[in-house]
Amino acid sequence: MAQETNEEKPDGARGSAFDVLMSFLKIGGSAFGGSTQAMVFREVVDRRQWMNEEQFIVGQAIAQVLPGANPVNLALYMGLKVAGGLGAAAAVFGMVIPAFCIIMAMGFAYTELSSLPVTSFVLHGVAAAGVGATVSQGLRTTRKLPKRASTFIVGAAVFITIGLLGWPTIPVVLVAVPLSIAWAYLEARGAA
Repeated sequence: MAQETNEEKPDGARGSAFDVLMSFLKIGGSAFGGSTQAMVFREVVDRRQWMNEEQFIVGQAIAQVLPGANPVNLALYMGLKVAGGLGAAAAVFGMVIPAFCIIMAMGFAYTELSSLPVTSFVLHGVAAAGVGATVSQGLRTTRKLPKRASTFIVGAAVFITIGLLGWPTIPVVLVAVPLSIAWAYLEARGAA
């Protein structure tokens, strides 16, 4: 029997809660900011092949529109899809515990070292790496989106309103999500 490819895998549980815990402990202990999504993608899609790119993008979209921290929402979704409820708990635990410990240690270090000029340079370097990872994952995700004018228009509008004009994210999302769903529905209906 031929081995199942990543695209052919059915939706549902694919791994153990222990495997999910170990993966998310590694991610939670080494990722920061926007790099978290890139690391989750590499672990869940590329390395473990627990889901395909389309399933990941769906999870990423859900994680971004729900209230709360995006990396934790993404971990919850991925853990749930890979190993059910126990997997969801394992993924959240794995994502939160290392970050909590690192934040506590860094907070202590910052109070001790904040007066040193090198601290500012280190923090700028960390921020630049986070921005780079976010842009990289955004470009990778964009390549997988449908090539339609509506996709570009909604994406550009959200980028301009939040990224350039500095409008608050929640009101923009509350307007953009229903409009983009309605637009996609009308396009699909028109194509049928």
